[in-house]
Amino acid sequence: MAKKGATVKVKLVSTAGTGYYYVTKANKKTKTEKLVKKKYDPRAKNEKTGKLGAHVDFKEDKIK
Repeated sequence: MAKKGATVKVKLVSTAGTGYYYVTKANKKTKTEKLVKKKYDPRAKNEKTGKLGAHVDFKEDKIK
């Protein structure tokens, strides 16, 4: 049988506080620090237009 890979599923939670999240994979052998990505949050308020939908930072969290 093959070895289990070093990739694990992680949850990226929006820093805008909307509760929106993405689930992605991360390689824990090469990336020891927490993952932070700028992605689209459809629930976040855009400061420029005043409408919903903005690109915000998403930080890594545990999947429960």
